[in-house]
Amino acid sequence: MIAICPNPFRDKNCELSMRVAALLNEHGFETCYCPIFADGGDKILPEDIACTSIADIAPSCSLIIVIGGDGTILHAARDIHPQAVPLLGINLGTKGFMANLEPDEYEYVLKAARGEYVLSRRMKLDVSLYRGGVEICRDQALNDIVMHGYGDCIKVAALCNGNRITAFSGDGIILSTPTGSTGYSMSAGGPIVEPNAENIIISPICAHMMSSRSFVLGPDNTITVEMEKQHDRRAYLSVDGCSVTDLCGGDKIIVRRSGSYTLMVDLGLRNFYAVAYEKLR
Repeated sequence: MIAICPNPFRDKNCELSMRVAALLNEHGFETCYCPIFADGGDKILPEDIACTSIADIAPSCSLIIVIGGDGTILHAARDIHPQAVPLLGINLGTKGFMANLEPDEYEYVLKAARGEYVLSRRMKLDVSLYRGGVEICRDQALNDIVMHGYGDCIKVAALCNGNRITAFSGDGIILSTPTGSTGYSMSAGGPIVEPNAENIIISPICAHMMSSRSFVLGPDNTITVEMEKQHDRRAYLSVDGCSVTDLCGGDKIIVRRSGSYTLMVDLGLRNFYAVAYEKLR
């Protein structure tokens, strides 16, 4: 089974999704539709399209084709966890760093369906939020973990294996994977890291300090972000832009490399450096 996961707000009337499904069906592959952002999105799908949940069907899938932007791929990756099913993105977003194909290249899905690809194994981060010494939530990030003020300047400190490496007042701080290095982290002045690498990237956001710098750390470190006393200022924790939790002064966010990976299809049409050059110039 091959799941086709359109973002119905990007793929108008699921036109591209239906072309992909028709091509695969013509060559003997079984497909199903699993729209991302289905809350409300399913209302703009053609009435004759039967849909199912990607979380339910993922264990039966050999390939998942995501049609949308990077945000759509991130949602799909979260929805299929903990299933390790290869993801192939067709870009209908703005940058589309995570997508392997552009819309006019959709016929290459046949190569992917036949298994004619290389797997790109993407590191993820486990994150736990502690309040008063008690873990109140945990999550997993493929892209990034962001601590940010609600329009207020907040005070944060970051420690690596218990050793303080930075502390500042500012808009917040980003902990990113290499996959996420071309996202918010880059916009905040962080480095670009090739996606198959394994690093933890720490980038301050608009820090009120002259020596504000990003850190690129090894994957086996444990990073702690301490939310210093916030008074009446509000802040939040965001994981891959999908999960948002309010933060309080004294909260501690613990981040480590995850034991699981996201698998991305690489069809060899272009390398990361060519993509970065084309999309960022």
